[in-house]
Amino acid sequence: MTRPRALLAFGLLMAAVAQAQTWDLATSTHATTGDAIVFRYLDQFADGFDKATQPQRIIITWRYDGTRGQPSREERTRMDALEDALIPAVEKNGFATLALVSTGDNLREWIWYAKSEAEFFDRLNRALRKLQRFPIDIHSAPDPEWKSYQDFKTGLAASPEGGRKN
Repeated sequence: MTRPRALLAFGLLMAAVAQAQTWDLATSTHATTGDAIVFRYLDQFADGFDKATQPQRIIITWRYDGTRGQPSREERTRMDALEDALIPAVEKNGFATLALVSTGDNLREWIWYAKSEAEFFDRLNRALRKLQRFPIDIHSAPDPEWKSYQDFKTGLAASPEGGRKN
């Protein structure tokens, strides 16, 4: 590799690192059944990220019948396919951010924040139009302070174990 290419590759790597986000996991266990809800959440945002640019909360829910509240392997694979199709479509150019995913109690829920509801639905429809239909419901509401996300983080910090799974 020539020196200019090496410098370009290094520069692109450093730009990617600067834009990195950090995810974490937490669990909540039902006191009587022992069933767990697993939370995957955005713990740290990329430098310079401004939540105010994405004031619209979009919640996508997928109800399922699972063992101990968790989806079957096949259903989880379809859920992953949904997420994999949506991420590049809705997060392109910083339009939306996936902030929280919870799985358990026979429900998977994705919480996204986006610049606009209409554009989010347009991107979602374009991303999913050639795929088999997914059994999802979608709800949206303004949440310019990211209150839903912040309430989750506050509750996590207040729990005795912090709910963290390392």
